[in-house]
Amino acid sequence: MFRATLAQTAPDNLLIAGDIGQPSTGYAAAPKFSIKAVSDSLDGALQDKIDNKTKPLGSLGLLEKIAFKVGRIQNTLSPIFTNPHMLIFAGDHGAAKAGISAYPQDVSWQMVENYLQGGAGANVFSRLNGLKMVVVDAGVAHDFGEREGLINAKISPTGTRNYLVEPAMTRAQCELALAHGADFARDAIAQGCNILGLGEKGIGNTGSASLITHLLTGAPLVECVGRGTGIDDAGLAHKRALMQQAIDRANLPANADVMTVLTEFGGFEIVMMTGAYLAAAEAGITIMADGVIATSALLAAARIEPNVLDYVIFCHKSAEAGHIVQLKALNADPILDIGMRLGEGTGAMVAYPLLCAAMAFMNEMASFESAGVSKKIR
Repeated sequence: MFRATLAQTAPDNLLIAGDIGQPSTGYAAAPKFSIKAVSDSLDGALQDKIDNKTKPLGSLGLLEKIAFKVGRIQNTLSPIFTNPHMLIFAGDHGAAKAGISAYPQDVSWQMVENYLQGGAGANVFSRLNGLKMVVVDAGVAHDFGEREGLINAKISPTGTRNYLVEPAMTRAQCELALAHGADFARDAIAQGCNILGLGEKGIGNTGSASLITHLLTGAPLVECVGRGTGIDDAGLAHKRALMQQAIDRANLPANADVMTVLTEFGGFEIVMMTGAYLAAAEAGITIMADGVIATSALLAAARIEPNVLDYVIFCHKSAEAGHIVQLKALNADPILDIGMRLGEGTGAMVAYPLLCAAMAFMNEMASFESAGVSKKIR
């Protein structure tokens, strides 16, 4: 069962975090995860099974790559999905009141209410595609009380602090959020989930995602800051100036460790997603990556444990500017590019039927031999 509330206690197990693709370098402590690289022992058999379906070689395009990757993750020639889950983490950002979004901060809690009433885009797509959607209050500046369908895991009742003038959270809060996110992923897995998507809601969180992306990829800040909820040219210039103010305030070194970056600029929902990615990969299940905010959390997770990427399918390319930077840094080839930028895990939800199509052809499509169909002569 998912927890209705979580105790606000810092984790005891700590690990030294390192760079993306690099061994640990001793910068800082984070809750411990042990993620194995996926096995390549079935690679030949998986490719042979795919190639011997009754079709020309490679004719199913990305579906073949998806089937191969999920077969690797599950270490089987007959991969299937069970009890798919979407975890939606919501949290407020102190910097939102500085005008980095086209919407007021109250929209965060109002959208959580929308989720609880079943009226958001995330609800529509999760229902359509048979995904169980779970909403987690990571730190929304609103008192919802005890509500069916909402998990209270507030790290702070007011959201993060304003990173324009001070760190967004304390180190203890960051570690706690990471641990809580991991717990929610483990809860889903305990219910038989073997494919997990993550989404978010929090006015101002594209700002946090931009700062995290800039610091963890080294890309110019201007390339990482986009229009978010739809600000105009003047609003974009203002947002970029505020993001530079935040960078100047923190004055982090170029090799700042990931936990410090998250403490300075993260949102509670982003840090919880980071923990959920790590726990899901540790358990060896398939992970669906969404857009720019969810991928900022994945960048952080990959900095802590690079093997997390072995378990990720990149579901779509967001129209938000920073996502291009993120995908390039992660050498990712997303399934869809249809101009989406809603967040809330909706890109993953829309892509999920394509993942199911890959499982269907892998398990149900006849082989040349079983169907008595002649193979290509040359």
